[in-house]
Amino acid sequence: MTHPSLPKRPMLGPLPVLRSPLGLAHAVTALLAFMILADVLCFGAAAYMRSVMGDVASGAGVDLGTADRADWAMVATSGMYLLGLLGTATLFIIWFHRVRHNAEVFAPDVQRRTPGWAIGGWFVPFANLVIPRGIAMDVLRASQPDPYASEVRHQGLLNAWWGMWIASNLFGRFTSDQYDEANDPQAIHDAAGWLMAGSVLDIASAVLALLFVRRLTAAQNDKALGRQQPLQQPALPYPPASGPVPGA
Repeated sequence: MTHPSLPKRPMLGPLPVLRSPLGLAHAVTALLAFMILADVLCFGAAAYMRSVMGDVASGAGVDLGTADRADWAMVATSGMYLLGLLGTATLFIIWFHRVRHNAEVFAPDVQRRTPGWAIGGWFVPFANLVIPRGIAMDVLRASQPDPYASEVRHQGLLNAWWGMWIASNLFGRFTSDQYDEANDPQAIHDAAGWLMAGSVLDIASAVLALLFVRRLTAAQNDKALGRQQPLQQPALPYPPASGPVPGA
């Protein structure tokens, strides 16, 4: 008697597994604290330059050494800020991809974009003002105890950080252009004042980002500890290939 052929078994890819974001979160938090320090130093350098250029513009005597120190302070703090920004942005995106990966374990059905967008979304011009925020919202939803609740925990913090991040970036470009185009003491004095305001916005953005990283990481850690098996292997509707055929 010829047995009926078994249905072809689907190829099941590896199921996503949780990966701890704690180490990355600690590193990102430390770098954000470094950025806050760099912004404070940039604020001080801009204030010093503003004071020196104010004296020059008013006709007060300023020796060449004082002007050189002010210029050196601006260059040194700007370099410190740029190096910190590069490291912080790199680790932040790695952390962001990690928490998005975990969201695929917690609640994949509430994720509107694939994990790859947690990296690529930051590099699409103009769309990077929207895509990462949407991903962050989906990750927040998946990381809370009930991912299908009408309200999303920490949404207010996310909105505050995202709005401040956009504002600080746009204002930072404006202040940098103002300072680069300044060609006389009064213009440099005024541009340095804009730089001081930009540093304040940067500090606020970094503080909110730090809080967001800590809150989301804590939410995922708490949920992971409460769920030993986030996903189960789906049961097959037919016996293993090596088992007997029903009705044989």
